Amino acid sequence: MITAFFAQMPALVIVLPLLAAPLCVIAHRGLPSWLIYLVTTWACFFMAALLYVQVKIGGPISYAMGGWPPPFGIELRLDALNTVVLLLVTGIASVSAIYARASVAAEISSERAYLFYAALLMCFCGLMGITVTGDAFNLFVFLEISSLSSYALIAMGAKRRALLSAFQYLIMGTIGGTFLLIGIGFLYMMTGSLNMADIAERLPAVSHTRTVEAGLAFIVVGASLKLALFPLHVWLPNAYTYAPSSVSVFIAATATKVAVYALMRFLFTVFGAAYAFGELPLGQILILLASVAMLSGSMAAIFQTDLKRLLAWSSIAQIGYIVMGFALATPAGITASVVHIVNHGIIKGALFMAAGALFWRMRSVSINDIAGLGRCMPFTSAAFVAAGLSLIGVPATAGFISKWVLLEAVLDGGHYWLAAAILVSSLMALIYIGRVVEALYFRDPPKRDPVPREAPVSMVATTWALVLINIAIGLHSTPVVDAAGRAATALLGGGA
Repeated sequence: MITAFFAQMPALVIVLPLLAAPLCVIAHRGLPSWLIYLVTTWACFFMAALLYVQVKIGGPISYAMGGWPPPFGIELRLDALNTVVLLLVTGIASVSAIYARASVAAEISSERAYLFYAALLMCFCGLMGITVTGDAFNLFVFLEISSLSSYALIAMGAKRRALLSAFQYLIMGTIGGTFLLIGIGFLYMMTGSLNMADIAERLPAVSHTRTVEAGLAFIVVGASLKLALFPLHVWLPNAYTYAPSSVSVFIAATATKVAVYALMRFLFTVFGAAYAFGELPLGQILILLASVAMLSGSMAAIFQTDLKRLLAWSSIAQIGYIVMGFALATPAGITASVVHIVNHGIIKGALFMAAGALFWRMRSVSINDIAGLGRCMPFTSAAFVAAGLSLIGVPATAGFISKWVLLEAVLDGGHYWLAAAILVSSLMALIYIGRVVEALYFRDPPKRDPVPREAPVSMVATTWALVLINIAIGLHSTPVVDAAGRAATALLGGGA
């Protein structure tokens, strides 16, 4: 029985949240729905950890849905890259599930809480599906599942602007999904297959046709919109700002990272690095856009007066770091990109958790409204500072490891101007994180009655859990860097 369980785990990580979502609706109450969400996310995290170990020891896993072998049936495929992403998504989901209980109770009416958890499970299911599928059309389907549920989740925000933000995201997300589907359609037209590995084998014979080149362009634009790469980022600041706090935590730490993974999977597994980055000038284009994203996102963050919007613009800059890494199309660059996918997911999750805890207490995250809270909410404020230092790239934090590995990659390639851009962006991060620290600790708090106290223990403890993981990676980065190195080797066709 245990053997059968292990054999079915690639499908179970998708099926379990898919079945749990309607259970939340049947439960029709907040607490049972939250318990279903909590148990489901932790069960998926346990399975993701087992799958990671299996792939590390035994190599890639191929699972044929319904017993139909690929390329005729739908294949779920796990390798050294997507097991890392799977661990990130399930890990963030399981930790944020504990955080969500108090946060959702404060921001979502009890009559709608069960619908909230059902939508959150559908979003979780979609992200898991994108990560493990080996079928291009299936990837699009799961992308739409996660996107549609995200629109509903963002619309549940407390302010009326949440509805406008969700609608804006819906329009942009639909355009991105359409571009992606057209690109996949072009590939199917030229290869007669939807299995990614099979397309990769058939593509070289037709790779110089205009149809394949157009397919690549459509896929890059569609995925770039989903991951919010400059200049296709306009939906992200409002989505992160007006979404409920627990939604901001989850999507900021996972959704864009999974979209980056999808783009990397298409470029390296389907098209191949030699074609996408050798024969075509895609690398130079992505590096230029990533550099602009780093600098413009950081610059915009400096002038924000809302903490969540500040963090949203920061995410646009950090996406630039990730894209820059894999756009180098070298083992070192891809390693840096995967390292930052993991580290930034943890860092940004902690920062949005701290922001959510401040919002829980103050019902606002305006930088003026949180003045002096470093004295009233010392644990929450200290967690924000620790995660903020990591975002800047201070030594002994995960952010430092990310930037160090990326700097090594760009310097190895002789891209000295990129190294300068990374340093300038990091200095800008020091400014906008410094503005928040100054407000928390160096401004006199306005008179408040009653005096604010700490957020609930569950919110503060989970925030510090991510902060401590971040520091642990900064002090001992070998496991993450080694896993990213194996992922880069697998992506470039060198093994698991």
